[in-house]
Amino acid sequence: MPVRDSAPLGAPCWIDLTSSDLGRAQDFYGAVFGWTFEDTGPALGGYILASKDGHQVAGMGVNVPQWPFPDGWSTYFHTAAIDATVSASNAAGASLLFKPMRLPATGVMSASADPSGAVFRLWQPLEARGYELFGEPGAPAWHQLTTRDYSAAINFYSEVFAWHIEPAAQRDGLRSTTATFDGQQLLSVTDAANTLPEDATSQWSIFFGTEDVDKTLQTISEAGGSVLQPAQDTRLGRVAAAGDPTGATFSLRSVRS
Repeated sequence: MPVRDSAPLGAPCWIDLTSSDLGRAQDFYGAVFGWTFEDTGPALGGYILASKDGHQVAGMGVNVPQWPFPDGWSTYFHTAAIDATVSASNAAGASLLFKPMRLPATGVMSASADPSGAVFRLWQPLEARGYELFGEPGAPAWHQLTTRDYSAAINFYSEVFAWHIEPAAQRDGLRSTTATFDGQQLLSVTDAANTLPEDATSQWSIFFGTEDVDKTLQTISEAGGSVLQPAQDTRLGRVAAAGDPTGATFSLRSVRS
């Protein structure tokens, strides 16, 4: 996919990492994906912008004790009117985790949990329109919601974000749905009611593109990360799951440059 100026409304538009060790995170993701980094300065709390080949692909922020989230990656959805989207989300059964907050010049953000418990964030852009690459090596390449309440999740996101959805798998107890934006599939929702461990919650996962999943897993291990799910071939291509040095999880997906 070529460099893009913005994401479709209702689609994932930005990702960021909340990390208890930003220095270590930069070393790790720089080694794994070839990212370069820019510190935005004190006005944004030392927020770090990550770029691949000169194009922004992600952000990183420091995790603090009062923050209600563990180290991890977050997915943001594009809205043109965040207050209205928060109201629609609440009416559809979401739980607001923090109210819309304006960040100087960049945009307005909020966080909620959907009816199945998966945390998501909203982004209303000002100057910062979101990640500029998708489906490329070292950039976001897919988003997936793994949910305990498949029907509730499908109904919620379809109502709030007006997704165009299509069944992707309906066999052997496996249900999966994809959402299409401007003719391109960008994400999926998977029924995991019978597969998630009892202590695991519904969650959004980010897949990063790589030309060689197996080689990237080796780099992840050498850089201090962990392999959580070995590489396997699926309908999305070759995929795997990993963790960074502080435990934030992410996935890999094979793509061509």
